[in-house]
Amino acid sequence: MAWDFSTDPEFEAKLEWIRTFVAEEIEPLEVAFPGCEFLPLDEVRRPIVDPLKQQVRDRGLWAPHLGPELGGQGFGAVKLTLINEILGRSSWAPIVFGTQAPDTGNAEILARFGTREQKDSYLAGLLSGEIFSCFSMTEPQGGSDPRVFTTAAVRDGDDWVINGVKYFSSNATVASFFIVVAITDPDVPVHRGASTFLIPAGTPGVQIIATHQLAGSLPHEAGHSLIRYDNVRVPASAMLGEPGHGFEILQARLAGGRIHHAMRSIGVAQRALDMMAHRAKSRYTQGSSLADKQLVQAYIADSYAELLQFRLTVLHTAWLIDTAGEPAARKEIGVCKILASSVLKSIGMRAIQVHGAMGLTDQLPLTTVLLGGIALGLADGPTEAHKVNLAKMILRGYQPEDPEWPSEFLERRVAAAKVKYQGRLADIPSLPGPSR
Repeated sequence: MAWDFSTDPEFEAKLEWIRTFVAEEIEPLEVAFPGCEFLPLDEVRRPIVDPLKQQVRDRGLWAPHLGPELGGQGFGAVKLTLINEILGRSSWAPIVFGTQAPDTGNAEILARFGTREQKDSYLAGLLSGEIFSCFSMTEPQGGSDPRVFTTAAVRDGDDWVINGVKYFSSNATVASFFIVVAITDPDVPVHRGASTFLIPAGTPGVQIIATHQLAGSLPHEAGHSLIRYDNVRVPASAMLGEPGHGFEILQARLAGGRIHHAMRSIGVAQRALDMMAHRAKSRYTQGSSLADKQLVQAYIADSYAELLQFRLTVLHTAWLIDTAGEPAARKEIGVCKILASSVLKSIGMRAIQVHGAMGLTDQLPLTTVLLGGIALGLADGPTEAHKVNLAKMILRGYQPEDPEWPSEFLERRVAAAKVKYQGRLADIPSLPGPSR
């Protein structure tokens, strides 16, 4: 089966416009408004950012991950990869193009599972980029493993009452609403006993206990919050989807998030590689440029090889999603999740080495690349968990064999060959020699 990642000339022209637009118009926002991506637009940022968003809309590129019914273009996963690898070069680009996490994933599950009332309340603002949202899933005692979740929702008349503690609820401090995963039936397995709820910000009992920043983040960033839900009462209409379908919604959201993180990681890694190559060509020491040093050449070659393999893996996964559907790409999505962290860490580290001590300062974005790789190894489930799940999926395609002598053991193969060629060959193996 052929893999074809080519696109039409019209789309190639769109990609070229995006490249120029991101480099010239969006990357400067990083130094003008550092760490302000997820803050509501104020009187200073709005006059600059809103016109950029409008240019994206005018080009038909706003929220490209969405279908036409939601204002997107329905580009498909391959085209989204080609777009997002460019957007990944700048932390502001997803905001300007309406593709920022976690809002994109929250919009997708709202569109898929939400009622008309829920969509009317939240979806328009989310899609326009005017409001932010929070996906409140992780818990302190068990991370992202829903089997140990203790946050529970109990039916009380026409309402649900939610109690529990969630951690790493990103952007909770600026969110207009929260999507909360809670156990509604503790007597059945979690894939049938969890549900999701839409809770407006300011609902009584929603307590943001603390907000923590990742290393390298700025104090004013929205951060990741520890939230206590203390007898939070919501109507039955607050449930997203059907009772007990929380795990299904959770998986639908996270799978898409993982592949989109991988798409953007290509751009992050490419920017680090570009910086490494520019520095190698520009910096002279010990009588020659860094580009003439074999060790630096190895850094660049290894980084290019890793990035090429990663990019092709993401594109192949996207092609598989386009042609066979997301469930058919479960293994490949797992591989993308694993590789994204690994590639960012290794390329980021090499780029820091080539820049020397400067690479560790806040004057260059390279520590952000390295720390981003570490963070991606934990986001949406740790890398180790994905390796375990991937291995299980792979192993399902194999059957056990003789525990003493593997099928490739030479003596077994010789015996099989004797049976196959019985009466046709005098000896096994049959070797060239003098005619007899």
